[in-house]
Amino acid sequence: MRVFVASLATETNTFSPVFTDLASFKESFYAPPGEHPATPTLCSAPFIACREKIPALGWELIEGTAAWAEPGGLVNRSTYELLRDEILGQLSAALPVNAVILGLHGAMVADGYDDCEGDLLARVRALVGPTATIAAEFDPHSHLTAKRVEQADILLAFKEFPHTDFVDRARDLVDLAVRHVQGEIKPTAAVFDCRMIEVLPTSLEPMRSFVDRLHQLEQEPAVLSISVIHGFMAGDVPEMGTRLLVITDNDQARADSLAQSLGMELFSFRGKTRPPYIAPELAIAEAQASSRQPVVIADVWDNPGGGVAGDSTLVLQKMLDMGVTDAAVGTIWDPMAVRFCVAAGEGAKIRLRFGGKAGDNAGAPMDAWVEIRRVVRDAVQSFGDSVVPLGDSVCIRLADTAIDVVLNSNRSQAFAPDLFSNLGIDPAAKPILLIKSTNHFYDAFAAISQHIIYCDAGGPYPSNPVTSNYRKMTRPIWPIVENPHALTDDTLETR
Repeated sequence: MRVFVASLATETNTFSPVFTDLASFKESFYAPPGEHPATPTLCSAPFIACREKIPALGWELIEGTAAWAEPGGLVNRSTYELLRDEILGQLSAALPVNAVILGLHGAMVADGYDDCEGDLLARVRALVGPTATIAAEFDPHSHLTAKRVEQADILLAFKEFPHTDFVDRARDLVDLAVRHVQGEIKPTAAVFDCRMIEVLPTSLEPMRSFVDRLHQLEQEPAVLSISVIHGFMAGDVPEMGTRLLVITDNDQARADSLAQSLGMELFSFRGKTRPPYIAPELAIAEAQASSRQPVVIADVWDNPGGGVAGDSTLVLQKMLDMGVTDAAVGTIWDPMAVRFCVAAGEGAKIRLRFGGKAGDNAGAPMDAWVEIRRVVRDAVQSFGDSVVPLGDSVCIRLADTAIDVVLNSNRSQAFAPDLFSNLGIDPAAKPILLIKSTNHFYDAFAAISQHIIYCDAGGPYPSNPVTSNYRKMTRPIWPIVENPHALTDDTLETR
């Protein structure tokens, strides 16, 4: 038996001015055949799961390219086609194969391609034929299209948000693919369109209990996999929104029933899943009054993980206005400011302009005298077992304060406290940690903080679907329509 594995992934915010090209992939993660490291990345964990499983069966594993770009704006058409065709060429050279296993994201949009993953899967199917197994792992912040369900035998998504389970789900994917190759199972899928879009953190109720129950339901012999596709509200594509995907072992009735019942239960959570998001002045006042330090303030909408620049100065400026003198901020994306600091060197005190460059809705650039406290070439942070590149980075301290700011040259949201410690900052010693992330930070930062505040500073992320200018997403969904299920009954799809 021969198995081919590859990965091509990014998350596209179609409203973002930060466009994605080949350099974006090369800066974040690009591993040609034979060069994928021993540690997984968010969307290439199937490589690790395949290495664990496939050779042990005596089967041959052929590795293709793995490529990931930090979430951003529309992918350059030639870049997508180049990387897609690179993988397809590798697959063609490997034929015949019994299975193709892919690490995807599910929210990639390129110029001319609203459904990059569907396009890739269809081309893979055309190469390998109707009997080979095609299996793919997705991020739940994706768009589950009918084309993907039609072309693949097995699709599943991470269950957790923050995505702490991407390696475990990759192992599930590979196990199911092996069973399908061996003729042990006949995957049968049902998809329920929940007709909503919402933020669904699984670290909080009601999603915590809901996900736990999905694991229990998967213990039924007939239930192979259940995935919640949260959707990605910053992607203006026709099939944007939350969906429930159930795959059973040749039991269409059970798949249909579970998809519909769980999907409507998920719809009932609308408006109840987000943690309280409060204005910057309230968040800062709460942090100043807290006795449970360090307090984490998460700037949820300037999150590079959602495809925006991550260079907003709104909350930092408000902190200064409110008299905060000791804090750590991570990160503000500003490659040019980093270059200036690297050139000046550690210990230098310079007048620096930083942040606020990518748009007019994220605050003005800041001008300050700063001390360059640490310069780190090719800095990184951790996300579970993954190593996330920050590029050349610096820690600066604002004059006459103990406020330390991490500036980075590769965009990345905050995942873990080593974002600070790797730049010489002790995060546990700071009263306030201001980070940019929606929820992926939660598990790692909760280990050092008993007080976490979610801050809504407005822009630049299109966080309110009611006011977002969708052009391609035209079907009725909540919260744009209060009860979209009363308007249509075509919410259940089967394969």
